[in-house]
Amino acid sequence: MKYILVTGGVVSGLGKGVTASSIGLLLIACGLRVTSIKIDPYLNTDAGTMSPFEHGEVFVLDDGGEVDLDLGNYERFLDIKLTRDNNITTGKIYQSVLEKERRGDYLGKTVQVVPHITDAIQEWIERVAKIPVDGQEGPADVCVIELGGTIGDIESMPFIEALGQFSYRVGPGNFCLIHVSLVPVLNVVGEQKTKPTQHSVRGLRGLGLTPNILACRSTKALDENVKGKLAQFCHVPAENIVTLYDVPNIWHIPLLLRDQKAHEAILKGLNLLGVAREPEVKEWTVRTNIYDTLHIPVRIAMVGKYTGLSDAYLSVLKALLHASVACHRKLIVDWVSAGDLEDITAQEAPDVYKAAWDLLKGADGVLVPGGFGDRGVQGKILAAKYARENNVPYLGICLGLQIAVIEFARSVLGLHDANSTEFNSETTNPCVIFMPEGSKTHMGGTMRLGSRRTYFKVTDCISAKLYGNVDFVDERHRHRYEVNPNMISQLENAGLSFVGRDETGRRMEIVELPSHPYFVGVQFHPEFKSRPGKPSALFLGLIAAACGNLETALHDNGHVRKAVTSGKSNGHSMVKTHKNENGGSIKSSNGSVNGVYSYGNGNGNGVH
Repeated sequence: MKYILVTGGVVSGLGKGVTASSIGLLLIACGLRVTSIKIDPYLNTDAGTMSPFEHGEVFVLDDGGEVDLDLGNYERFLDIKLTRDNNITTGKIYQSVLEKERRGDYLGKTVQVVPHITDAIQEWIERVAKIPVDGQEGPADVCVIELGGTIGDIESMPFIEALGQFSYRVGPGNFCLIHVSLVPVLNVVGEQKTKPTQHSVRGLRGLGLTPNILACRSTKALDENVKGKLAQFCHVPAENIVTLYDVPNIWHIPLLLRDQKAHEAILKGLNLLGVAREPEVKEWTVRTNIYDTLHIPVRIAMVGKYTGLSDAYLSVLKALLHASVACHRKLIVDWVSAGDLEDITAQEAPDVYKAAWDLLKGADGVLVPGGFGDRGVQGKILAAKYARENNVPYLGICLGLQIAVIEFARSVLGLHDANSTEFNSETTNPCVIFMPEGSKTHMGGTMRLGSRRTYFKVTDCISAKLYGNVDFVDERHRHRYEVNPNMISQLENAGLSFVGRDETGRRMEIVELPSHPYFVGVQFHPEFKSRPGKPSALFLGLIAAACGNLETALHDNGHVRKAVTSGKSNGHSMVKTHKNENGGSIKSSNGSVNGVYSYGNGNGNGVH
């Protein structure tokens, strides 16, 4: 087994996850099998109880693991299925060591960070690296390990020590360290400054690790004299120094690494030059070029409560992007804070209220993603009502399905106090109820998690056609509440159709409104299995419907063969432009999320 360690220096948020994913993709293109591990030095056992504002979205794996969003990057780029053990945290390591201590496994010895914690880290890495994640038998050829945080952080010190010992154990031909660092350009002089990277590498070497390759983040490609300076002071060959400069979208990063022959430096360091072939990235290159040249927009209103942080909905954004590229449309996400749609905002901040509704009404499709808590719920209900009554394509995910059901019960059935017991435990018409197997005392790992099977009760429906007319689908879940099975007949008699259910037939998984062009709600999270080139069926349906191209997608069983160039989308002109608050046009790269145009109060760092 060969190991590649990706570390970060100077500042956080440089894009270690995308770099690690791109390296893995490049090695797969060279004919190697790759697996990935993410190390998060925080004390939490997993990411399940962390706020999206704190750490971005919680990514859910097939086995129910609630993990860091970087594992989503790995799965999307490498097209693999990871396990919960592929995400190592300080909490997991200490928990496993303390459990051994309580059992008496250490035979009375004093349990210490060195050697017990460091040994546990190394054993965990070796064990997990052997787990096949690509559907083939036997272990992978290469394991890419990303160490979260920044070199010098106190909390990551045990991992640094463990990885230093590990590199010595496996030997120099089996271990390659790639250090991602920042080379800033000061506007005053316009010069690329190497000192931050020099200090970062010096700190890394002081901790017992020596980088084989430097991946330098900068606004533009490194000058040759700058590379020479870094090579001299960091003791890294100039040909092993690559630039990760700003690009329109992150799909360019693997191509950027290939063009600078980063794969050759890695293969040489791992003694794999004679085994691997030249990277085959033709399909990836074509898709990236298509992405760059898209110009006909499709506008999707994202109605949620974490709209101030795009990473909170990262997988949803990626799934929308994969679908829009497949439909040959430039994705524009209109971020709508759900609370801004509510009547109380109309009284307190009428301008904000009007702006939110203008965004919603200007969109070609509406998406209500998952979430917890009652903040913004009324705004989401109003968004679902608007989409239902105005034949605007709607996709509700997890809470978005529950919102659609509550809105339908209120507006169509006339049950004005219809609600979820999550928001009102005293409601006389509980459309959504707490699942009996859930826990109300422990938060972590107690939801209905991971891959579950959904059977199509109705075969002649939009969802089944988009999935390719299959009998069932396996999708990932993360929820505590479900649609009340005792109200199903009442809701279906009024026009809703619960077309997908679990194996018992009592748990609702997919709801549709047959009288609507595209009104779909799902209890699962289809975004977690979307891939570049293989978009999620339901996201593809939403984008196709928003483009007025749904019939083609249904006819092709969830595949869109070519772009529609009518210039119309869902009745709206597709050439309208929105202005930002300063009067300037919306632009990509700096004001976008990975090249996805955005408007409203969302932000993006252009890296994740």
